Amino acid sequence: MADIMGIALGPVHHIGIVVRDLEDALTLYHGQLGLPVESRHDLKAHGVRAAFLGAAGARVELLQPTRDDTGVARFLLTRGPGLHHVCFEVTDIAATLREVAADGMELIDTAPRPGAHGLVAFIHPRSGQGTLIELIQV
Repeated sequence: MADIMGIALGPVHHIGIVVRDLEDALTLYHGQLGLPVESRHDLKAHGVRAAFLGAAGARVELLQPTRDDTGVARFLLTRGPGLHHVCFEVTDIAATLREVAADGMELIDTAPRPGAHGLVAFIHPRSGQGTLIELIQV
């Protein structure tokens, strides 16, 4: 765990990449680059289809929006496909959220919510030097 501003961050869990078409992206990342498909998810509540590729320490999450009213869809519309977020493991997500809020960071989620692989929460890009930061408790 790295201790940054009093916040204990674990290793990078994954990076998230927004794609227009999940199957097309899997052709690249799995078919051509050889990353093994770890899991696939249809996250209806979040309005995305996702696939995790690689292994611990080198995971990539591909995200395709399935509805127009989501942050992932807005990202795709305004920025196009590409790097969406970086996700760090934490041991206690609720405590980490309290710590980052107390340090003045702007949170998207003030409480953890279920994600594909555990409880997750997001720190706004305005507090992440322009990068969306996801925290995950696995």
